[in-house]
Amino acid sequence: MSAGTYTPRPGAAPLPRMIAAQTALETRMLLRNGEQLLLTVIIPTLLLVLFSAVDIVDTGAGASVDFLAPGVLALAVMSTAFTGQAIATGFERRYGVLKRLGASPLPRWALMTAKTLSVLVTEVLQIVLLTAIAFALGWSPEANPLSVLLLLVLGTAAFSGLGLLMAGTLKAEATLAAANLVFLLLLVGGGVIVPLDRFPGAVQSVLGLLPVSALSEGLRDVLQHGAPMPWAQAGILAVWAALGLGAAAKFFRWE
Repeated sequence: MSAGTYTPRPGAAPLPRMIAAQTALETRMLLRNGEQLLLTVIIPTLLLVLFSAVDIVDTGAGASVDFLAPGVLALAVMSTAFTGQAIATGFERRYGVLKRLGASPLPRWALMTAKTLSVLVTEVLQIVLLTAIAFALGWSPEANPLSVLLLLVLGTAAFSGLGLLMAGTLKAEATLAAANLVFLLLLVGGGVIVPLDRFPGAVQSVLGLLPVSALSEGLRDVLQHGAPMPWAQAGILAVWAALGLGAAAKFFRWE
């Protein structure tokens, strides 16, 4: 039989098609996972609605939703890029999924690219949903789309690097416990719901260096106060992104 008569033709698909297929698979798996949906959609939505409707925390002058919406957007990025990705990747590593995918025609860097694209797709869905809810609650943001986009990209890179570092170095059970614990701690102390100025001065300075604090405060400066690009917060996020992604690339174990 002459070459070229096989149907389907043997060989790997083009790389862009493999990445697109893997991205679609990763996104479907994430959206079908009940725990992931709880972290990425239900908890941020409930926090936004509850704290906007009930005067539980003093958020300063103005409508509560104007303070809360940027923080909840930061929380949504953290829940997807860090917590959700760390847990999912950690268990994929434990069950040998990553090892088997690493032996497929899909290069390992392309697999990580697909995971990152899946995170971005999920974040777009989160942001659309949360923004619509915030508008329904009376949110009136200042418009500076480029600054918001840059902050969200830097925040995604920072949290994604930290999530992959955790998933690639700890056991799956330890990753599950640690990722959820970090999520809860940063929810309380990251300026998402409780303003950072409610903490003591020394503690406030330390909390301000956390990635979720930098992202929530940066988004708040732009969307609530109409400030130009908050370069200090962007710089903090860029440092976390470089450290997290660099450490994940160096220390990530595939099995």
